[in-house]
Amino acid sequence: MQTTTQPTHSYLNQLNTVQRQAVTTTEGPVLVVAGPGSGKTRVLTFRIAHLIEKGVAPWEILALTFTNKAAREMKERIEKVVGQRANRVWAGTFHSIFAKMLRVEAQHIGYPSNFTIYDTDDTKSVLTAIINEMNLNKEQYNVNNIRARISSCKSNLVTPKNYANDPSRMEEDRQAKRPFFHQIYEKYTARCKRSGAMDFDDLLFRLYELFQNHPEVTDKYRAKFRYLMVDEFQDTNYLQYAIVKKFVNYEGSPRNICVVGDDAQSIYGFRGATIQNILDYENDFKQYGIQTFK
Repeated sequence: MQTTTQPTHSYLNQLNTVQRQAVTTTEGPVLVVAGPGSGKTRVLTFRIAHLIEKGVAPWEILALTFTNKAAREMKERIEKVVGQRANRVWAGTFHSIFAKMLRVEAQHIGYPSNFTIYDTDDTKSVLTAIINEMNLNKEQYNVNNIRARISSCKSNLVTPKNYANDPSRMEEDRQAKRPFFHQIYEKYTARCKRSGAMDFDDLLFRLYELFQNHPEVTDKYRAKFRYLMVDEFQDTNYLQYAIVKKFVNYEGSPRNICVVGDDAQSIYGFRGATIQNILDYENDFKQYGIQTFK
């Protein structure tokens, strides 16, 4: 039984003037800034539906969210407008979407396509084993602190080699009585690679590595996704924004990107999220005629 779709004007009539402008401005870079409960996600949802109604293939649209629930609700809302075509949209969390890409492209970075994804307990188990093997003081090298520091390194694109070559970081570790942190980080990275495993941070870190070192793969996904949307942009960290720019910020790109966020709220500061990304986004895309809706 075929799903009927609502006429185009019906969903636009549910929006106020500014929201409607944000939904129908589909080309080039767009920034939607609004507070909680102001309909930011609705704008993103209807924008995707509007693109499909205009004739854009659903599989050419990539929508990145922070929770599986948000992605699921987004698809459900899109389906109410465009029917089953909503199921072909690439909508999901940063981690789930990037894991999907990495499964396809893993051989380029020396991983099997069926690589294991370590959860927090897996990571802590590996780190505990390394700390024990190195006979390090478990108070000075608290496994939770070490895990958090490694996560922070990856979120800021700091490799073990970069870390070891940074005198300020090495001095900070000496002052904090953890001079062997860089060795733990190096051993942990090597052990994950040897085991064909990635932790949650690696799903971002390794995708950036893939795009950075294999431009032909990057070009493949740039061509695949003509439109990119990011929900809750204020909650992105440095690495997530760096990957977003890989998709659209290149010569010849139409730069059809829309990010929505609240510049006064970020709930993921402990994971490296930074409001600076919204400010940088405005500056980075200014030369391409960014349009801002508040």
